[in-house]
Amino acid sequence: MRKRIGTALVFFAMCAGLTMAQQSLDDDGVIKMVKAGIAEDVIVSSINSQPGNYSLDADHLIALKSAGVSDKIMAAMISKNSGAAAPLSAAPAAADAKPPVDEIGVYFKKDNQWVELAPEVINWKTGGAGKSFLSGGLVKPDLNGHIAGGHSKNVLTTPLDFLIYVPEGTAITEYQLLHLHDHSDSREFRSVTGGVVHSSGGAQRDEMEYDSKKIAPRMYEIVLSNTLAKGEYGFLPPGATSSSNMASSGKMYTFQILE
Repeated sequence: MRKRIGTALVFFAMCAGLTMAQQSLDDDGVIKMVKAGIAEDVIVSSINSQPGNYSLDADHLIALKSAGVSDKIMAAMISKNSGAAAPLSAAPAAADAKPPVDEIGVYFKKDNQWVELAPEVINWKTGGAGKSFLSGGLVKPDLNGHIAGGHSKNVLTTPLDFLIYVPEGTAITEYQLLHLHDHSDSREFRSVTGGVVHSSGGAQRDEMEYDSKKIAPRMYEIVLSNTLAKGEYGFLPPGATSSSNMASSGKMYTFQILE
């Protein structure tokens, strides 16, 4: 009986010693985990959370590297020996941040928030028919973009800060900033001069230059300090060109500046 009790005590002592030994990591234990295919972050977490005693002189570091231990795991081992815990993973990159808007369109900044700029429908109006008659049809009539209403409902003040989210495969340079000629009940811009379509539909006489900065995929910020005077303006997107039957065929993101 005493012999059985003594054997049992020895067995439990061996198990306890084995458990204590398993709780303390060393170089060989790390190598075993790496060769077993355990994820790098899991190994780093084990190093940080368990007691460990690592040999990390130059020869041992070379041996660890040869065994497939990554630099991140070795850094965790070094930190553990020095009493500091290594981070599990780096901070997420800025590129992973949520984009400021999620729908294609033109936006302006108001109270540090992006507000969608409501578009208006463009109709087309011919002019200069006499040129076409006198030239035997070689020179076609002018064609102007026509927007109903004397003023845009979007009233903005300078400085202006816009965000344009363009469709896939579209360049920001295809968007034109145009100065509109306002009348009592409409606004107009020259779209085609003598049968020649200017760029994406606007005419050079009405086009305003602007600089853009890419802030995310397909997103561009446009800051207009005091470059625009009082008046009516609009961003003309690509594809808003005129049709042969003068039907409505496009839209413009319009706004007016009062001061």
